[in-house]
Amino acid sequence: METLSNRLISWASILDEKTIEQARTASTMPFIYPHLALMPDAHLGLGATVGSVIPTLGAIIPAAVGVDIGCGMIAVKTQFTRPQLTGALRELREQIERAIPLSAGRYNRTVVATAEPRVAELEELAEAAGFDPASYAGNWRLQLGTLGSGNHFIEVSLDEHDDVWLFLHSGSRGVGNKIAQKHIRLAQQIAKKYWIDLPHGDLAYLVEGTPEFDRYIAELRWAQHFALLNREEMMDRVMRQMSEWTGTPVIEEERINCHHNFTESEVHFGKRVWLSRKGAIKADSGRPGIIPGSMGTASYIVEGLGNPVALNSSPHGAGREYSRSAARKTFTHEQLREAMVGIEFRDTDAFIDEIPQAYKPIDRVMLDAAELVSVKHTLRQIVNVKGD
Repeated sequence: METLSNRLISWASILDEKTIEQARTASTMPFIYPHLALMPDAHLGLGATVGSVIPTLGAIIPAAVGVDIGCGMIAVKTQFTRPQLTGALRELREQIERAIPLSAGRYNRTVVATAEPRVAELEELAEAAGFDPASYAGNWRLQLGTLGSGNHFIEVSLDEHDDVWLFLHSGSRGVGNKIAQKHIRLAQQIAKKYWIDLPHGDLAYLVEGTPEFDRYIAELRWAQHFALLNREEMMDRVMRQMSEWTGTPVIEEERINCHHNFTESEVHFGKRVWLSRKGAIKADSGRPGIIPGSMGTASYIVEGLGNPVALNSSPHGAGREYSRSAARKTFTHEQLREAMVGIEFRDTDAFIDEIPQAYKPIDRVMLDAAELVSVKHTLRQIVNVKGD
């Protein structure tokens, strides 16, 4: 842990000056209480640093939650062990790719049976919140159960005992992005209207007690729940494909589903705050969590240690060291292949910007996180599925 200022504390041993400056700027907002916490995977983000935990009194910064509201991880431990996976892993990968729409702008053609009750639940939640998600995305129902692109993935992994885990990463898709973008713009318009001087436009905020604040919280909570159910729907499909591929029904021995882009009302240092975790998971004492590595590296099932100074939070992954454009200029397709030796994946240069070398070393991140979580399982992937 390093105290960078009286309002900025960091657990990151790898941290560039631009990231520090961005986090320091956010920490000067007058409603930050008691301090902003940087996680070990912290890196430059839009407005607010990715890998930051931002507690606010009486206000909320929509960009500090980010545009992929509710993005997070889900993991299921199965009854299988590695020796029981006797089929061709390529066939399993291709089955998963057929069952789940991948990539940006790819959605389901119909609302499938497993999605119907989840869609109904979201419809009821939206009605109670007083808004129509179709005003943001007319096809939002078809987005449920879709992966997206970028660093979103589906994996089949093995733990230290060779037990098989199913593992995926996604969020609230296009509908969540549009909800976020609307409220970020609205906060900026309000700042302009009232001549509020901001150190950065993406630090525009909404004030608690106003209609704009209440509307954002209602729609934010809906998008967070959409993201959680989106992961549940995809996991059901992955389990079904695993069952068909093995010829044996999957027995679910453990399930963890956690956000890492979200806001909750929590009590810290004696006051109730809005705690925005932008690229961080909740790590209360004993709480299970998931910290994925980058493509081709280890991932971790963890248990929170409830570190109060870190606001009961921990990192959400490896954290980028290279931007996507810089990674494409720096690394090659052949280097990606070398990094993925022994892992079944779709071999294309579309994933060069996801190469492990574009991220912080996950073992370094986990070392930095030793005060925040304890490791319960270390996972190594054997199948990787991503969208272009």
